[in-house]
Amino acid sequence: MKAIYLIRHGEIEGENPRKFIGRTDLPLTNRGRQQLGALRDHLSVQSFERVVCSPLMRCKESADILFASSKLTIESEQDFSEIDLGDWEGLTVAEVKTRFPGAYGARGLNLPGYRTSHGESFIDLLARVWPALLALIETTTSQTALVAHAGVNRVLLCHILGISLSHMFRLQQDYGCYNVIYVGENGMRVGCVNCLPSQ
Repeated sequence: MKAIYLIRHGEIEGENPRKFIGRTDLPLTNRGRQQLGALRDHLSVQSFERVVCSPLMRCKESADILFASSKLTIESEQDFSEIDLGDWEGLTVAEVKTRFPGAYGARGLNLPGYRTSHGESFIDLLARVWPALLALIETTTSQTALVAHAGVNRVLLCHILGISLSHMFRLQQDYGCYNVIYVGENGMRVGCVNCLPSQ
């Protein structure tokens, strides 16, 4: 049976006040590096054949912390980048409401399909990352680590679990968590969601 360990990067700045951060390229905080250090120790008993990550700095740095001591080459895959929030990137909710009157409310009414100006919708995101996951699975024989983002992880997990993207935020994705997707003769199943080193 194949297994994909779907990992979220560690903590980044920009949570207080909350900002819309998709493609904004931010590094990990010191706490984020500690989170990935704990996860590295937790996953040290696992044997991975391949490591793939989003090209954004926070995922590359997370992958480096997790696998720098291994002999694996860390591969960067553009299709696993976080959702592109277009003109909303880096703005707070208050700033979005001021600059784009009515847009925040409209997004809330159609979370899956609402596309920000010059950006992507979550449906767009799924259409981008799902074929990339299938291609990754096709070239996996045992266990592969995929270091990605909360948005990427949620749309993939929703698709596998048969959950509407309208409910995607019901799936918690903490910084430095991992999810396990098993792939066998009967298709895909999710072994765990939002697993943390302390669990």
